[in-house]
Amino acid sequence: MTDFDLYNRQILRLAASIPRIGRLESPDASVTAHSRLCGSRITIDLKLADGLVADYAHEIRACVIGQAVASVLAQMIVGLRAAEIHAGAAALRALLKEKTLPTSAPWTALEPFLPVADVRSRHGSALLPFEALERALDEIGRKDSGRQPLSVAFDQEVRA
Repeated sequence: MTDFDLYNRQILRLAASIPRIGRLESPDASVTAHSRLCGSRITIDLKLADGLVADYAHEIRACVIGQAVASVLAQMIVGLRAAEIHAGAAALRALLKEKTLPTSAPWTALEPFLPVADVRSRHGSALLPFEALERALDEIGRKDSGRQPLSVAFDQEVRA
């Protein structure tokens, strides 16, 4: 596989047009995730209302793959429920691990990442935005059960 195959036109277009860049004024949760393997970092702010994502913003410093996944998330996230977000993360994991294409909207938008499945060293970069988002959802769940904190930073696990 060449870099051209990995960094296809769709991935490059997504990385060049990332929406919702910045920070929210008073998020329900704020999470910073860092990949020790590649140095990528994303900070996400998330607000929920009535079980739906009401607002979302992020700051990302990552490779093209991480930027492109963050772009997909930012385009789709408002209005989704936690279960739908977890389904998206599972769809990306299945795509990367088993080359199983997502079959339901909105996660069919992850199809351009199929070539990333062949480059295991890029899996962490692709998953980092989803891992940060899932951690934010966990933190909001802790807040709802009366536990703190609402702001979390974590290092992504290095996968063999």
